Amino acid sequence: MHGVVSKPPGTDTSPATSRTTLLLLVAMTGVAPISLYMLVPALPVLATTFGRDISIAQMTVSLFMVGIACSQIIMGPLSDKFGRRPVLLAGLGLMVVASAACIFAETLPQLIAARFFQALGGATGMVVSRAIIRDLYSRERVGAMISLVIAVMMVAQMLSPLTGGLLEIAFGWRAIFYVITTASLVIAVAIAVALPETRRDRIEPGGFRGDVGSLLTSRAFIGYVLCQVLASQIIFVFAAGGPYIVVTQMGRSSAEYGAWFASTGLAFLLGNLASARFSPHHRLEKLIWFGLALQFAGALLNLVWGVTGLNQAPSWLFGTQMLVMFANAFVMSNSAAGAISVRPEAAGTASGAMGFLQMGLGALVSQFGAYLGGHFVTPVPLNIAIVVLSVACASTMIFLIPRRELVVSEALIEKAEGEESGML
Repeated sequence: MHGVVSKPPGTDTSPATSRTTLLLLVAMTGVAPISLYMLVPALPVLATTFGRDISIAQMTVSLFMVGIACSQIIMGPLSDKFGRRPVLLAGLGLMVVASAACIFAETLPQLIAARFFQALGGATGMVVSRAIIRDLYSRERVGAMISLVIAVMMVAQMLSPLTGGLLEIAFGWRAIFYVITTASLVIAVAIAVALPETRRDRIEPGGFRGDVGSLLTSRAFIGYVLCQVLASQIIFVFAAGGPYIVVTQMGRSSAEYGAWFASTGLAFLLGNLASARFSPHHRLEKLIWFGLALQFAGALLNLVWGVTGLNQAPSWLFGTQMLVMFANAFVMSNSAAGAISVRPEAAGTASGAMGFLQMGLGALVSQFGAYLGGHFVTPVPLNIAIVVLSVACASTMIFLIPRRELVVSEALIEKAEGEESGML
């Protein structure tokens, strides 16, 4: 039996506290992704400014993603050991310093290195925010809170490339990093002032090895993680292959592709809002199965449109993909909730492992998606890949998640907390 934990301190559920906590969760989750996409419009300018090839300038993005992946696997376990607040503040402090270094970078290699450390620090918020949500909310509410945080964050994330482009045009590319430095500093100060420590206190010692061992031997944890990670790969593979299909195969402009791709982002946003709306009233396994069924139906329809030739028009391809993305939001948020709820006192380690696998596998799947889109004259291979990923997601729920005792750890914790409250 795992170590009994007590209620986390500072879990005031008043409306004011809830709103403040939600804003902080959104800010700490979004600071790294927004920083990633803000620089994208300035990549051609960076290549010209430093006199380097665009592929070298692209490393300011690709190594940023490597930094995000590394941060997940490092910062999650550290937050279990030392607490959420100190790890968050250390990570955001690193981001502030690295962002300032980006401002004063004199060469492209210096900028690339600073961007890596910027991601390493900034992504702390991504992994620790999920752990904080699990600290503060019951298992059945975790999915709703994750969905809500993602939904609010996505609005800012979708606007970040436009913001970065406008800053570069008006003030130059270094202005982007002035904004990022200021924003990360403000977030760090807000966390220091307004966010209490939420980590659960352990009565029995566990440690990193104990956390990892218990998670890796849990079929439920492995099943939820694989379900979430495989669902996220649908986004990566479509985002990588989509431009080639629309621009090369269909002969449309890159601007038109951007507009159509935004529609899938809108569908994902609406899916997260819907998941947040229904999560408090339904078990997360039920919501995952709803998402899996709808996701598979959309993926299968897209394959049918591809085989019959209808997918040569963007409206067919993206119209059905919007259904896939709406369903994908249900799968990702609720399977993430399941993964970090298997052993709540190790929520940071669980969140870090999930984020690392998601980003690491995403880098490989993105390359595969680009190959499928760029080396064929039809979208069918990409449609098949999405169907296969949808089936793989469902398989993890069928073969890995135990039908019984799904919430044994949660039940034991709630029982212990109830007994503790009774004693008090």
